[in-house]
Amino acid sequence: MNRTRMTMAQAIVKFLDRQYVSLDGVETKFVEGVFTIFGHGCCVGLGEALSPGSKPAQNLYSHSLTVYQGHNEQGMAHAAIAYAKEHNRRKIMPCISSIGPGATNMVTAAATATVNRLPALFLPGDIFACRQPDPVLQQLESTRDFSLSVNDAFKPVCQFWDRITRPEQIMTSLLHAFRVLTDPRETGAVCIALAQDVQGEAYDYPDVFFERRTHIINRYPCSSSDVNKIIAALCKAKKPVVICGGGVRYSEAHEAFKSFIDTLNIPFVETQVGKSIIPYDHSLNCGGVGVTGTLAANKIINEADFVLAVGTRLNDFVTASKSSFTKAKVMTVNVQPYDGIKLGAHAIIADAKDTLLKVISTIKEKPVYTLHSNQAKKYISDWNAEKELLYKKTFTDGLSQLAALHEINKSIPANAIVVAASGSLPGDMERLWEATHKDTYHLEYGFSCMGYEVTGALGAKLAHQQEREVFALVGDGAYMLLHSELFTSIQEGAKINILLFDNSGYHCIDNLQRAQGINAFACEFKYRDKASGHLTGKNIPVDYASNARSYGCETWTVTDLKELKTALQAAAHSTVSTLIDIKVAKKSMTGGYDAWWRVGTPEVSKNDPTLAAFNDLAKKRSSALRDY
Repeated sequence: MNRTRMTMAQAIVKFLDRQYVSLDGVETKFVEGVFTIFGHGCCVGLGEALSPGSKPAQNLYSHSLTVYQGHNEQGMAHAAIAYAKEHNRRKIMPCISSIGPGATNMVTAAATATVNRLPALFLPGDIFACRQPDPVLQQLESTRDFSLSVNDAFKPVCQFWDRITRPEQIMTSLLHAFRVLTDPRETGAVCIALAQDVQGEAYDYPDVFFERRTHIINRYPCSSSDVNKIIAALCKAKKPVVICGGGVRYSEAHEAFKSFIDTLNIPFVETQVGKSIIPYDHSLNCGGVGVTGTLAANKIINEADFVLAVGTRLNDFVTASKSSFTKAKVMTVNVQPYDGIKLGAHAIIADAKDTLLKVISTIKEKPVYTLHSNQAKKYISDWNAEKELLYKKTFTDGLSQLAALHEINKSIPANAIVVAASGSLPGDMERLWEATHKDTYHLEYGFSCMGYEVTGALGAKLAHQQEREVFALVGDGAYMLLHSELFTSIQEGAKINILLFDNSGYHCIDNLQRAQGINAFACEFKYRDKASGHLTGKNIPVDYASNARSYGCETWTVTDLKELKTALQAAAHSTVSTLIDIKVAKKSMTGGYDAWWRVGTPEVSKNDPTLAAFNDLAKKRSSALRDY
């Protein structure tokens, strides 16, 4: 067997560069680049292996990976997650960090990836395996367990975790890591912690380990007996509803889902990830469901006697904290058994596309749901009228967030990708955003991670380059939390557009406080009042446009729809990243529509409104809720 002597870090780079995936016979290079912030514990090992060397445009170790310089480890990792999502999990962007805060900065992103069932590979540096120079810079010492490092914090948020303390260990570790990354049943965050001394240690690696390797992404087939179970349930049902989840997108089952709906004439509702799989104006599309859902969707699903949930995690927002569709029989189609059995459902553990196509081709006598589908169309018509009223609603203290959102929806290219994640915008967008093109709606709402918006927009742009415009819709609070990769977009010439909704605070959470009878507290951006000692002084004005301009962006500040429209037109002609600072009224977002969300309301309180909110919770808990 031929062998080549190289360091562990050099072996990792060479292996990464030779990984491919195949779905339905279409082969794709799985790793085309990496994100990194070089620091103590990675710049000498992996940094040397990735280095182009002394000759311009020539890699020292002959790899084809593009190295992207991040500016916050969590930010670059969020960009990598968005990149994987835009490629429907068929490409990843590994993230490399130093051994201490650089590594722990990525833990939040690892959780984001795992919650959203998206592949992400984290390669943090680690402390010395030999322990001779302990404690090294950035090392967190444990007096009870010398094998611990900060990288153990990745364990609960990863689908696979390993620590490399000998150079030959990387061979088995990488094979298992890529098994998880490329399997739709298991995918999520993967962390391989790399001891910094071992990164530079050499081993005679077998050349066969570096041969081009293609990982087959299997479509887990739906058995004929399960197809018949779905058909039997559909034939028995009088008022079926289908939930379109993210699994439909990742299975690339867009046309199969539409054909299924059209063939059987069944109303459907969407999750945040399922939105834009089918155009918003499909006659049976009732829109987003649950806590951030439309009135049409929540009405039709609560009347259902059978719910077919395709490719969804069935989280509390979709199920309205398990208070929705409680009288319906639930059947799921999901490749992940853990998700499949939620709500005590009958689980069909299979690929969405394979399942839907088999049902369509197998069913002989199609059930008739004419009255039910007509009722859904009536609800959709009523909801469209409600939307028009929402757009026209005015506020004395500024521009309506909903009117601004509607103007943006009309003005930006129909094939543009919109990215959002936190605050009131995900609710407003799931209810009101009208997506006409496939996969143009990119919401991270599994972890609802503030700060994903700008960084995720960069990842989406890197996935599509010049093909698509990308817009991040972000609140002022989330923008302040993390927008570092806006600078990366300037550095890379990857134009993204930031639409910043400035309402001077965390008003989504302020609404939650007030709804539970709690007085406004620490959610608005105010100066501290010297007399009371509380954060109840004047609002703090912030010029976000100036902040983005300092990075090299083109910027505008707008206070009305005319200014917004003009700014959007100007941004369309810009060749660099842009930011529009939209000053909006504080309480100009949508409310809920026939859905309940359970939160930890205090059972004992000196606030009478809070006690009243707890009594409402107690009544709801005593009604027909699902326990599992």
